[in-house]
Amino acid sequence: MIAPDRVLERELLALLDAQCDGLVYLAGVDEVGRGALAGPASVGIALVSVTTTDEFPVGLRDSKLMSPLARMKAVAGVCEWVDAAAVGHAGPEAVNEWGVIGALRIAAANALAQLEGYKIGGVLLDGVHDWWTTDGLPLGPQLPPYPVRTEVKGDARCAVVAAASVLAKVARDELMIELAKDYPGYDWERNKGYSSARHIEGLTTLGVSAQHRTSWKLPGIEQGLT
Repeated sequence: MIAPDRVLERELLALLDAQCDGLVYLAGVDEVGRGALAGPASVGIALVSVTTTDEFPVGLRDSKLMSPLARMKAVAGVCEWVDAAAVGHAGPEAVNEWGVIGALRIAAANALAQLEGYKIGGVLLDGVHDWWTTDGLPLGPQLPPYPVRTEVKGDARCAVVAAASVLAKVARDELMIELAKDYPGYDWERNKGYSSARHIEGLTTLGVSAQHRTSWKLPGIEQGLT
């Protein structure tokens, strides 16, 4: 199992510190909910600086490699370790209008709005695709033009991205558990809006809800109602 470290973060922070006046932050960014059938697309942003200690929480990993209980227990330690953090959401209406990439940008903008006052110098983004940089394309909001470094398996390799991953996953899971109370029958408390047999059964029986991504080809609807 890959364990995260701070090697790349420290390299990027050293470059930012040399280029900028005053304390500057590196934003570790990860997304959750990209492939779900229902619920929001969510983005976690965690900020670190040259003053952030290397002693990040024990057991911090890519959120997908942690149990639900371990993720929940990690939140307090993550929030204590990073300089600041926020999670933003973009609902299914954003996915329907802008596609999932546009929705991720909206979610990121909502997270950034909670981090006003922090001088961000760069973004360390999980994955291979830079969805942060819009290049003027009409796919949701234009995010600040910070330099972006993409890192494959960044949520597994880089502690700050793992931190963003955990915060985003826990926040979105909690939101889906609450939504399950208002929209029973889809088993969101277990599948968190992703495809599962129970979710597809609910779609077939109940049809779509206001939380479903109706611009997508939803499996239960195709099989049961068309």
